[in-house]
Amino acid sequence: MHGWLPMTVQVLAGLAVVLAVGRRAGRWRRVWLPWSALIGACLAAAVYAYIESAGIADDSNPAPVTLWLWIALSGLAVGILLSGWRGARWGLRAVSMLAVPLCVLAAALSLNLWVGYFPTAATAWDQLTAGPVPDQTDPVAVASMQKRHAVPIKGSVVPVDIPDTASGFKHRQEFVYLPPAWFAADPPPALPAVMMIGGEFNTPADWLRAGGAIKILDDFAAAHGGYAPVFVFADPGGTFNNDTECVNGPRGNSADHLVKDVVPYIESHYGVSTRPAGWGVVGWSMGGTCAVDLGVMHPDLFGAFVDIAGDAAPNSGNQNETVQRLFGGNSAAYVAFDPSAVMTAHGPYWGLTGWFAVNTAAGDRGPNDQARAADQLCGLGARTGIGCAVVRQPGNHDWPFASNAFATALPWLAGSIGTPGVPRIGFPPTLRG
Repeated sequence: MHGWLPMTVQVLAGLAVVLAVGRRAGRWRRVWLPWSALIGACLAAAVYAYIESAGIADDSNPAPVTLWLWIALSGLAVGILLSGWRGARWGLRAVSMLAVPLCVLAAALSLNLWVGYFPTAATAWDQLTAGPVPDQTDPVAVASMQKRHAVPIKGSVVPVDIPDTASGFKHRQEFVYLPPAWFAADPPPALPAVMMIGGEFNTPADWLRAGGAIKILDDFAAAHGGYAPVFVFADPGGTFNNDTECVNGPRGNSADHLVKDVVPYIESHYGVSTRPAGWGVVGWSMGGTCAVDLGVMHPDLFGAFVDIAGDAAPNSGNQNETVQRLFGGNSAAYVAFDPSAVMTAHGPYWGLTGWFAVNTAAGDRGPNDQARAADQLCGLGARTGIGCAVVRQPGNHDWPFASNAFATALPWLAGSIGTPGVPRIGFPPTLRG
């Protein structure tokens, strides 16, 4: 959300803090105002320490200064409210109460400007109220339409509860996108399929809401006679802040869920292709790391991957922290999920292709961490038989960039995995592997 809303909230929040201080007694200003400021500073420091320890920010994608400012002012506002309540006039109490949520909202908007999680206010409302995703259709209605060969103008999104029989991974509700062409026959045509994976902090619906994937897919299908792959929006985390990096470990058997639960379910329930050449995987940020990992680890399942601003390997801090957090200290397990180690051990690949999308933000002095990772992985991939390219696009490390990168890669991906009526095209003229 850009434009007038964040600026308006920030102005109102700043004004509320100033009015909350008001014309209070000199002793309160000398004693309690500094204590309130200390609360704000400690809160900002604690959040900074958490973000650094979790590996959420790095030199290529630092948190904006305004985020720390509004977190500190939120703590300041809480301190003013608590320390200044006694003896204050009701008007001063009211504005002190108002300052707290306004500062918190300003901090949240600054955070969103950084990560681009909510592109619009409507997206935020739907996400926070768990409203239906775009094109969501009742499974019973979908089955009826398919039996009657009632081809819709747009695709349909079906919520699914995939059994965790093979993995034991406790996941959330996932979603399947069915293009119009899927409804044209009974049984449906064996369309190719694509697994979609979001970022570190995620819900399965993020690609549908924050990533705008449904409009991209509907537009693509409309331009190709109703044909597009079937897409499954998978859950790699189980909860919003469970950073699994799509591996098996103390945080859950995420990898097993994706390859042993999700893939067989989509094949058996929606009649999609069962050939590796008919499956792709797309991921953004953490999901990008997952995409290349799944591709190189399971060439028997996937024929193409799109890695949008992923890391060089599963990442939850530095390497020692990653091994401890994701693998319980098991270094061998880490190596088993390191794409570079996997490619080196595997040797020549046949029929696997990959698209690495990286952002180039204005003012960048050199390649960011994700660009270096893409160059490294694509270079190694090319030497082991993987056809790949690193595609640079303008943008920041946020959901708007992920959406644009996916839209750019979709024609290549759909053609690569054999979507009917979609021609195979080469990589764009950029740093081919």
